[in-house]
Amino acid sequence: MLQVCLNGARGPREHHHLPVRPPELAKAAADSVAAGATDIHLHPKTPDGTDSLDPATVAAAVHAVRAAAPGIPVGITTGSWTTPDTRSRLAAIHSWTVLPDHASVNWHEQDAADIAHALLQRGIGVEAGIPSGTDAERNLARWPHRNRILRVLARVTDPTANGASVTAETLLARLDTGNIPILLHGRGAGTWAVLDLAARHGLHTRIGLEDTLTLPDGDIAADNAALVTAARTIT
Repeated sequence: MLQVCLNGARGPREHHHLPVRPPELAKAAADSVAAGATDIHLHPKTPDGTDSLDPATVAAAVHAVRAAAPGIPVGITTGSWTTPDTRSRLAAIHSWTVLPDHASVNWHEQDAADIAHALLQRGIGVEAGIPSGTDAERNLARWPHRNRILRVLARVTDPTANGASVTAETLLARLDTGNIPILLHGRGAGTWAVLDLAARHGLHTRIGLEDTLTLPDGDIAADNAALVTAARTIT
């Protein structure tokens, strides 16, 4: 599986084609799927580029992307920065009127189990985010419902081209996921080295403007579809 991560927590000033509004997300999704992406991850945003879990914002984003890329699973973030506190995040999840297929939960955040449980209650798949350099994998291992997650998102936080591969191997060695699929991905200059490693290990992976703004040769990518096209030559 090659997931496209359309925008992340970035602001629109970081890249000229960073999709923010629903029509922009829809076009980015359609173009990325045409380039070879088989799954979509996005951050619903207010018009100024702020991440939000507001029901209307989530509904508009997910509906637009589904219409543009029918049949492709659509997931969103539930990161702690999207709402003021845990209670408001839980309230937002329970008030969503249009449900994503899956949502990522960061297991280094203290309330991860509560957020994941709320998603499962609503029939939403859980992607368990495990960043390198944290105790996230231990937190997930202690959760009694860990076997119900959709997959593990193993995130290499080392942004350097030279160090990311080593960090990725260390992270993979620490994971004990059983039969749960792993999606391995990097960020910054380490993105492409980690993507290559994921391909060699036969793991799921992802690419998009959330993780990197540049192509393997260092040039700025025109858009998400250009990143997906480059990733397909590796995966």
